Amino acid sequence: MPMDARGADLRKGRYSEPGRIYLLTGVVHERRPLFADFWLGRLVVMQLRQAEQAGFARSLAWVVMPDHFHWLVELKAGSLGALMRRVKAGSSRAIVASGRARPRIWQKGFHDSALRHEEHLQNAARYIVANPLRAGLVQRIGDYPLWDAVWL
Repeated sequence: MPMDARGADLRKGRYSEPGRIYLLTGVVHERRPLFADFWLGRLVVMQLRQAEQAGFARSLAWVVMPDHFHWLVELKAGSLGALMRRVKAGSSRAIVASGRARPRIWQKGFHDSALRHEEHLQNAARYIVANPLRAGLVQRIGDYPLWDAVWL
């Protein structure tokens, strides 16, 4: 199935509810390991923080991996689509302006999962911050530079 069709399928049945907690995932176009470059990864982090400062979301945990990011977030205003468009568009502009990547940064669409129970929150956060460890990028979670969680 072509990527464009799959991205459209991700939107089917999507519902955004302010106050609900979601696990969001955005993927780099063609899964290029773009964020193996720490400075490009920091540009994504800046957009996550700007979305929070603007009142659209409250970040609970996040990790920027070489070819994707995971973000555990409480939606504060707007829709999930608007939040992800803001983060992806802002990071795309900054990355292209840096001269270190070509214009197509992100794969279309994103994955979202609403957390239904409080006990799932810590499991989701653990999954997020342990991602670099599971991928074999580091020996200890604390050695990976592009992650954060409110519980630390």
